[in-house]
Amino acid sequence: MNDETTFVTYDEARTRKIAADAELAEMELAKAKREYISVFDVQSAWQEVLSNMKAKLLSMPSTVAPLVQSETNLGVVKDIIENSVRECLEELSSYEPGIEQRGIDGVKPNDQTIPKNTKATAKTNNKRMGRPRKAAKF
Repeated sequence: MNDETTFVTYDEARTRKIAADAELAEMELAKAKREYISVFDVQSAWQEVLSNMKAKLLSMPSTVAPLVQSETNLGVVKDIIENSVRECLEELSSYEPGIEQRGIDGVKPNDQTIPKNTKATAKTNNKRMGRPRKAAKF
């Protein structure tokens, strides 16, 4: 930090606050237009894609083994394996992970609302809770 003390006037501070508020509003608008997504959403999407890819690749030996078991021709075995790999890659290339839009605070917009079909677990008795009120002095 500087040894010199810098003073910010009220107008300068207000201008900075208005600029920051405008920038936040622009970011929210960009997110609403799906121009920006949160880091959490990107990480979740990549985790889903990589998990799906791992499952597909690990399932290949069990699907290819019976096809190549009886083959003696190396060219046919190579073609079967290559076709299986291409099929797997094509399926993975068309895979679209589910990305849920979240707000700046990392919470989904609908997380803050209560579902319409919820009911109270007990009936209310409309009685006041807590200690009794003090009597008013007149």
